[in-house]
Amino acid sequence: MKTIGLLAGMSWESSIGYYRAINEGVKHSLGGLHSAKIAMYSVDFDPIEKLQHAGDWQATAEILSEAAKNVQSAGADVLLICTNTMHKVAPQIEAVIDIPLLHIADATAEVLISEGIKSVGLLGTAFTMEQDFYKGRLTEKYGLKVHVPSPEDRQTVHNVIYQELCLGKIQPNSKAEYLRIVDSLSSQGAEAVILGCTEIGMLISQQDTDVKLFDTTAIHAQKAVEFAL
Repeated sequence: MKTIGLLAGMSWESSIGYYRAINEGVKHSLGGLHSAKIAMYSVDFDPIEKLQHAGDWQATAEILSEAAKNVQSAGADVLLICTNTMHKVAPQIEAVIDIPLLHIADATAEVLISEGIKSVGLLGTAFTMEQDFYKGRLTEKYGLKVHVPSPEDRQTVHNVIYQELCLGKIQPNSKAEYLRIVDSLSSQGAEAVILGCTEIGMLISQQDTDVKLFDTTAIHAQKAVEFAL
């Protein structure tokens, strides 16, 4: 079994989901008392969040690149950045490590394509929904048509992530708003919706809607299990 490297803590609320899903995946595959071999480095999210909103992505890249080198030094055979948004600096991180990086957008796109989906909605932070590092990769590399919410709804999605989900707060009114936005994306022609922030799966799940949802945390974790085994 290979060792899975996790660059975590953004937020730690969703990093718990990674740890659980990866270990459950290994247990399901191997049975018995098997669990995953994991090297995790969990950062302090507060300064990173401040740098995100200040637009200082170079500083975030420096912090995460150092953390990634520590994960590699701990014996990891592969690296996962346990957040969608910080894949914005994935190229800088890849440049300083010698192990492969499993990109969350690639893992997600591969599952979408395997299910025949060509048009998809995207929920995430404003950075993920509005900037090209994520949705551009889905379009240019995989030929997917990507729908995002209206500006007002993007702000709602973003605020709930940072002001509630990253703090472990689950609010019924926020869940209702997210489900309304999912329906809106479906009405625009999205055949499915990507939960493109690792915390969103804490708020809504497939049982809440008839619209097909793709939880990036679960998909990314499963890709890591496949690599490790």
